[in-house]
Amino acid sequence: MNHNQPVYTDNDPQSELVTLNLGPTHPATHGVFQNVLKLDGERIVSGVSTIGYIHRAFEKIAEHRPFYQITPLTDRLNYCSSPINNMGWHMTVEKLLGIEIPKRVDYLRVVIMELSRIADHIICNTIIAQDTGATTTFLYLFQFREHIYEIFEEICGARLTTNIGRIGGLERDVNDIAFAKIEKFLKEFPVALKEFESLLNRNRIFIDRTKGVACVSQEMALSYGWTGPLLRSTGVDYDVRVSEPYSSYQDFDFEIPVGTSGDIYDRFLVRNEEMWQSVSIIRQALDKIKLEPKGVFHADVPAFYLPGKEDVYNNMEALIYHFKIVMGEIDAPKSEIYHAVEGGNGELGFYLISDGGRTPYRLHFRRPSFINYSMFAKMSEGMLLSDAIINMSSMNIIAGELDA
Repeated sequence: MNHNQPVYTDNDPQSELVTLNLGPTHPATHGVFQNVLKLDGERIVSGVSTIGYIHRAFEKIAEHRPFYQITPLTDRLNYCSSPINNMGWHMTVEKLLGIEIPKRVDYLRVVIMELSRIADHIICNTIIAQDTGATTTFLYLFQFREHIYEIFEEICGARLTTNIGRIGGLERDVNDIAFAKIEKFLKEFPVALKEFESLLNRNRIFIDRTKGVACVSQEMALSYGWTGPLLRSTGVDYDVRVSEPYSSYQDFDFEIPVGTSGDIYDRFLVRNEEMWQSVSIIRQALDKIKLEPKGVFHADVPAFYLPGKEDVYNNMEALIYHFKIVMGEIDAPKSEIYHAVEGGNGELGFYLISDGGRTPYRLHFRRPSFINYSMFAKMSEGMLLSDAIINMSSMNIIAGELDA
């Protein structure tokens, strides 16, 4: 963010500052949010970020819904990797209820969450490429996001807003077709990712547009509460999967990629390396699943896990449990819980207060995009408008996660 050219202010009589509305529906913002910028030519003097265009009051709605019915709300946070949101919520409730999850379920969740992370990073890095003019790489790698959604569709019947999993495990077991699609993805995606990197990592035009642009120090990133790839690009190796392991992540061997300067180029490289690490984690998880008893896809918690449809149709007790779970007729223990997972953009946290009733007394979503975005206007001061657009892409701000 160090620029040698003079920047004028509103009070300077020689200046002719222009006010530019970047958003809320400008295609370059990649989401429904707005920045009101003051420009001196093409250089940004100051800016104010505004949000709230798709505020949906998720946290207030959650206070009036049974725990079981909150899962679809989490889909609409970071909808680019919604299974991570779903499972993060399920783990929060499981912590509240003291439910112990079978290892096979943990490993199946890891496979799904790491596929979600890859899909999320594909979106971010291909959009960075697109915004620097590399449309070919964008179109080429983006097809693998589609392949991941086909895997999700096979597992749960949905693609984008997945509503995947249940409190206590998965809705159904992962079938052989889904495993075959995962194996096919693990064979083909690394080849494409390697080509993607060969086209951009040492591309002179791409490096000139990204290296040294929007640099952020460790101190500044930490003071703004950054987490995820943005924080790791500055050199801080904080990852929730390692610092506070969940879903048996402690059973896996993987590295935490970090950068040095916190610029756009480092963010790009960190996300690329994280995709390689995710591929490795998925392979390890598949090997571990083979060692676990087949057919186990949920914990034994009849008070909170929906019984199978066949049982509901033929067994009165199952029918009663089905009704009580869906309608929220079972009280939860009094407690105060915080649980976090490593989302695509950083620490995705769920702060849950239960007063012993059938719905949360209070539920707060810690959305990493909301926290990361708070720094955008300050970062943009003195920056060229074209660089600010790429900077926004590298932050991977998802509007659904910005407004809860």
